Amino acid sequence: MSELILVVDDEKEIALLIRDYLVQESFSVAIAHNAEQALKLYRALQPSLIILDIMMPGLDGMELCKLIRFKSNIPILMLSARQSDIDKVLSLGFGADDYMTKPFSPRELVARVKAHIRRYKVLSKAELPSSLKYDNLIIDLDAHSVYLNNKLIHLNNKSFQLLSFLANNPRRVFTRQQLYDQIWGYNYAGDLNTVAVHIRKLRKKLENNPEKPQLIKTVWGVGYKFEPPSDS
Repeated sequence: MSELILVVDDEKEIALLIRDYLVQESFSVAIAHNAEQALKLYRALQPSLIILDIMMPGLDGMELCKLIRFKSNIPILMLSARQSDIDKVLSLGFGADDYMTKPFSPRELVARVKAHIRRYKVLSKAELPSSLKYDNLIIDLDAHSVYLNNKLIHLNNKSFQLLSFLANNPRRVFTRQQLYDQIWGYNYAGDLNTVAVHIRKLRKKLENNPEKPQLIKTVWGVGYKFEPPSDS
């Protein structure tokens, strides 16, 4: 195996123990001891699976799990020293695929890692769409182009990413924070108003009446959603 596993735990001895068992099974391993390090390694290395401790200084494991889940569907296995079922329920609710309590069996941990990677590979073989089509709107994901009524609409990179993300998740409501984290990233030097600015730009280019949008709708008090035309 050549899959890379990202281990995130502020307890260095536990992180090294996990690394040693995974290396014995021919995995590559990267280690981070806090959320900031983990996000940098995640972006740089694109691991096959993340082992993530819940209790860390600063941004905890659950918040980090949410951030990563908005960016990727890779398997996330959570670890916790607490025996409470609440952590397990919250972790799975935030998008984790599995949960183990400390102390744990390293061999069982490795077995679960292998099982999750096998399952992820099978699911990943499903063909991804090369374009999204909603009535008279076509988003060509491969060509990075948008057509409305067969006319090319010029969008900058972030606006294209924002539209593609919303259109790929129709009718699902996202907060401005979720969209900001997904499109601009955790370390981007900006604020949440960036999302609203790009939403306004998209509406001006895509909506017949930007003041009464039909495609990109505001859910007051929550965020935004992409609403496909009724005949799509």
